[in-house]
Amino acid sequence: MSPSGRSRTVVRKPGVAALSATVATGVLGALAAAPERVGRALRRRYPTVAVTGMTGVGKTQLADRLSRRSPADGAGEVGSAVMERRTRRSRRLHGFRFLVVPGDNAATRLGALDEVFHDEPVDGVIHVVANGYATPRRAGGTTGPTTASREDQLAAELEDWTITAHRIASMAVRRDKPVWLVIAVTKADLFAGDLDEVVRYYSPGSGSPFGAKVDELRALAGGARLSVDVLPVSSLGDGDGLTTKQASALVDRLATRLAQLSGHV
Repeated sequence: MSPSGRSRTVVRKPGVAALSATVATGVLGALAAAPERVGRALRRRYPTVAVTGMTGVGKTQLADRLSRRSPADGAGEVGSAVMERRTRRSRRLHGFRFLVVPGDNAATRLGALDEVFHDEPVDGVIHVVANGYATPRRAGGTTGPTTASREDQLAAELEDWTITAHRIASMAVRRDKPVWLVIAVTKADLFAGDLDEVVRYYSPGSGSPFGAKVDELRALAGGARLSVDVLPVSSLGDGDGLTTKQASALVDRLATRLAQLSGHV
């Protein structure tokens, strides 16, 4: 009892232990959120890009050129589900991570499509076509030469696009920001004199079979949610249809467009 004979309530100030616990909680919260912030920053600087298209159109060659790697450095194992590589680092540490989806109609291809469009949706898509000049390959992993008419290859290309387009549309409607698509027409050295006509064939609003499918995709996804570019490219310059310098310029033009679409420039 106090000298005055009255009891007194003592209010204790927060101790060092309580203050330390508060600080520790804040630090742990910041550490828990750090991986997510780092992941977002990495995604902005190195967005993921799905490289799709039927077998034989030159997806791997194009990815090698974009990543500035020789085929020996960049080639993955035959039959792998995806092939990931980081590329085109600038002075500001920007680049891309490419996921090359197998072209064969196999379980690995379907699984890879689900991965890049549903499980871990990519930031953009390069869909590779070849104007009917895809290298014919035997189905089921068998080896040996084979042949296919250009008409057959165009039909197969359209069928492949139909499968991929549905997955792109499904991804686009789930995203809170627009998705970009670049249709890359490879082997441009084989039809260098008809580039404008070929680009028109693959473009929305062209009235061509492929253009009509692109129009359907834009309708499904919502035109404002999906940007579409069509660019000719050539992984090789043979000095006839296109020189090596001209082929490199087409690949550089594609890389510049990717940087623009990703907000790097």
